[in-house]
Amino acid sequence: MINYIENEFETIAQNFQKLKELAPTIQQAANICIEAFRNGNKVLFCGNGGSASDSQHLAAELVCKYKKERAALNAIALVTNTSVLTAAANDLAFDYIFERQVEALGREGDVLFALTTSGKSINVIRAVERAKELGLKTIAMTGSTGGSVKYKADITIKTPSDITNNIQEMHIAIGHLICDIIEKEMFK
Repeated sequence: MINYIENEFETIAQNFQKLKELAPTIQQAANICIEAFRNGNKVLFCGNGGSASDSQHLAAELVCKYKKERAALNAIALVTNTSVLTAAANDLAFDYIFERQVEALGREGDVLFALTTSGKSINVIRAVERAKELGLKTIAMTGSTGGSVKYKADITIKTPSDITNNIQEMHIAIGHLICDIIEKEMFK
């Protein structure tokens, strides 16, 4: 089992080394968020399962703080309102749980972060499509293929893995880095 553990850490380390290649795309995503915040807009997050947890985590980093004491930033995780989620799933269909909230809460100039390890989650793709119709900027974080969401989002950050847990490890690291860049630029 020791060999297994060592091999897993080697895989994780190699994945993180490959993330350096994504630096320009990560900077571009951070810049889009900074522009939105400076213009009085907000950032919305959505995703399923572990990506839902990451959505909550990253929204909290922006609203509360990442590393520095500063003013709150307007960020919302679309995964947290159980009444809206269950009503939309029951009355419409699960495919609409995020799209409906983007329609209600999203405004031109806002940003939607769409987290999906496969890039194929229908409810996330529908949210991206609706966001674009409403004039939001869209950023997808996916696994290595990007799935079909890569054709819909303005920017797709494709992590170098197709293994769900490894993708999620990289998503939270990338999200943290974006939060860090936002704080450094907005609160000098």
